[in-house]
Amino acid sequence: MNKIAEEYLENFKLYLDVEKNFSQHTIRAYSSDILSFLIWLGETDISEVDYVKLKDYLVFMQKFQYSKTTTARKIAGLRTFFKYLHREGVVGTNPAKGIHSPKKNKNLPKFLTEEETEEILNGIKIDTPAGYRNKVILELLYASGMRVSELSGLNFADLNIDNNEIKVVGKGSKERIVLISDRVKELLKNYLKTVRPLINTDGPKKDITDESPVFINKTGFRLHPQSIRAAIKETVEHIQLPKHVTPHVFRHSFATKLLNHGADLRVVQELLGHASISNTQIYTHVSLSRLKEAYDSAHPRA
Repeated sequence: MNKIAEEYLENFKLYLDVEKNFSQHTIRAYSSDILSFLIWLGETDISEVDYVKLKDYLVFMQKFQYSKTTTARKIAGLRTFFKYLHREGVVGTNPAKGIHSPKKNKNLPKFLTEEETEEILNGIKIDTPAGYRNKVILELLYASGMRVSELSGLNFADLNIDNNEIKVVGKGSKERIVLISDRVKELLKNYLKTVRPLINTDGPKKDITDESPVFINKTGFRLHPQSIRAAIKETVEHIQLPKHVTPHVFRHSFATKLLNHGADLRVVQELLGHASISNTQIYTHVSLSRLKEAYDSAHPRA
């Protein structure tokens, strides 16, 4: 890979971060994908890449037998990269414009039944400050449907606890309001007032400001999403639930529960922060499958 291509990649990463407001996860994924492409390209000048050259690269990628989801992401990264280069005048036309992504399989989201959720929430050990914090986190994930990155990023300024509201910053730095139940409100209040000060055992004591993180680790710094995933895994293993449970499974469970109990699809879309209702509609298939199960088990002629 030549030095000019390296500069293009660095500028592209800055463009994704500053102008497009992409998440750090997406920036890392796109950067890795484009780096692989540039390495494959070798000393070939980026301005010489055309549609045929890109098709050659797609053929090369097939050797690795990527999933449809991974392939679609890599193609999306290429399209965004060459769109950026075209805007900057590096390439005369966008050679990736005619490249189409493979159709992804529409898998139904994995979710917990209400009984399984209660089993997990009641199985959390709360005999330590960190344990109580983890219970509040899981209760909050299930009550609000927020993403784990959104929960990890919460600051004190985002909380409007008395009104049962929390402001979250989602994908593309888009803000929205999520709601919490009275039960979670009381748990959160107790955590902030009594438990949170006890968690910071190894770090410097800091004054609370609007920018202070809501959930912290023992050093007093913001709790990382990976730590939240680990807490869920530990609890699920403790109660011996035979399911792979992630923070996103709680989000799916939140949406499924609302729809099963008659919530409007547009309301669920707003609470989840989906840009398009088509992303929310997959949960209607889950609800429909539950209806079919109930029909088959209860109808005498089914």
